[in-house]
Amino acid sequence: MLKTAIWLYLFMFVAFFDLHAQYPILSPFAISLGAAPSFIGLILGVYSITHLPGNLLAGYGVDKYGSKRFIVFSLIVAGIVLLIQSRVSDPWQLLIIRSISGFVLAFLSPACLSLLAKIAKDQVQQSKLMAGNGLVHTMASVLSPAVGAYLVAKLGFVQSFTVLGWILIVTGVLALFGVKERQVTEAAQAVFPTDAHGLPAAGRSGANAEAEGQPYGGIPWLFFGVPLALSCSQGILFFELPLMKEAAGSIMTSGILFSLVSLGALVTLSMLFLNRVSPFVRMISGSLSLALIFFGMSVHWPVPIHVALFLIGMTKGVIFPSIASLLASVTASNRYGRIFSYLSIAYSIGAFIGPIVAGHMRSHTSPYFIAFLALMLALCALPLRSFFKPAPA
Repeated sequence: MLKTAIWLYLFMFVAFFDLHAQYPILSPFAISLGAAPSFIGLILGVYSITHLPGNLLAGYGVDKYGSKRFIVFSLIVAGIVLLIQSRVSDPWQLLIIRSISGFVLAFLSPACLSLLAKIAKDQVQQSKLMAGNGLVHTMASVLSPAVGAYLVAKLGFVQSFTVLGWILIVTGVLALFGVKERQVTEAAQAVFPTDAHGLPAAGRSGANAEAEGQPYGGIPWLFFGVPLALSCSQGILFFELPLMKEAAGSIMTSGILFSLVSLGALVTLSMLFLNRVSPFVRMISGSLSLALIFFGMSVHWPVPIHVALFLIGMTKGVIFPSIASLLASVTASNRYGRIFSYLSIAYSIGAFIGPIVAGHMRSHTSPYFIAFLALMLALCALPLRSFFKPAPA
């Protein structure tokens, strides 16, 4: 089982690495093709838009057919798309390629998270595995932008996309031999139930849960407002950070500021003892702390920006794994695909909304106040009673 977890971490690291490595080079590449600034925004945003139908299909597909075939498909096809991307000659072709890439890679995260959740022997181990996923994601986001910029400086756009594409293809082929899904699924069915009717330990919601607005008896639909608001706030931060006076218009300085967020996340992700704390408590306390940090930034509190960004990273290291752990703990093993696809959809919508709202509102109010407001509204709308209902007699 541990070997399968290592393989899954490798797949997700490579996928996130390839994705983040393109961040510093996509805009210059689009400019080299003659794209206007407004069209570049569309090229960057279409990835999140096409992620949505992919996430929906992935959820039901993973539950019905298993994770392995979707992991292999996503990695190999995404690699082929990158090889094609290296040959595009105009902005419209790049837009089409990016839309296909967003759709294809939408299958990877729900498939990997579903299989990762099935590996665990208990809920504490699930929390540790989800924290490991966050650690892998963070490490990829720290290393890959610099590597992407270095590749372009040494090889140029065409060769850089070609190298990244072949890395994905080779990793997809390795997935054919590295993932032993059948034995993982059989073990998961022995440990976790195949039908979920409520929350373990804290209390079960009863047979009418779906009628009360809960997709699988344990999680209310309003719960997904929290990851949506979280992703929206991160989108606002990523939009605003390069425009801050502290960045001084320097790409290098902006990169350092982004790295501070990732380093803060690494700190809390390394605190494995946090996995013994209830994921619900971690999610609420982390989200509230993040909201207060954004509020402080919006009113220009005396805390230096470098410290604030590090604190934001620390809260991210607490929140992201706790959300995944909470979903896994209240969902049947045969429905992991769907529940994690809903999570990916919430993240994609938030990532799309955040920069757009920040761009339109920054002349009227601080974008950080909007981030604070989004998080607080999501927390206030969360029906806490759904998480603390007493178990039926």
